[in-house]
Amino acid sequence: MNYVYRGSVGNYGYMMPAPAPAPAGIPMPQSTMPGYPATAPMNPGMQGMQGMQAQGAAPAPGTPVGPMAATTGALITPSGTTVAPPQFEQSYVENILRLNLGKTGTFYMTYENNCEWNAKIFRGVIEAAGRDHIIISDPITGQRILLLMVNLDYITFDEPLNYTYPGVIGNPPR
Repeated sequence: MNYVYRGSVGNYGYMMPAPAPAPAGIPMPQSTMPGYPATAPMNPGMQGMQGMQAQGAAPAPGTPVGPMAATTGALITPSGTTVAPPQFEQSYVENILRLNLGKTGTFYMTYENNCEWNAKIFRGVIEAAGRDHIIISDPITGQRILLLMVNLDYITFDEPLNYTYPGVIGNPPR
């Protein structure tokens, strides 16, 4: 086999096999990557067999076997149907708070190295919750307060919570 020195950046100076000459009368496809040979043309009689496998034979390299994941997170079966994954929130504080938007809670917060007040209690209606924050509104004044999760100790509620544990639909039985 003949080798050609490829000194370009993409080949890092390695010796690469020289591209095989095209058989007479069969056009060679152009490579999309400079410095790399194009793939050999497919046997014209085998074009209809592409992707098909003999029963019990090992799959051809690159042939998908079993379900594949779609960009949406759904699974695609070998027959081409799409199966959606189960829809439930993971059990994190922000997700539990999102399930309980509109409920009133008491939020116990601690602020380290604060000489005025080390701990503070906020009471309000949950407006929104994110990964690192909670937005509540004071039911009396209507003032909105942004609380940081890093300062949150715990929360109490005077009413039952909506809570879905991962993998369980609805509230778990008590």
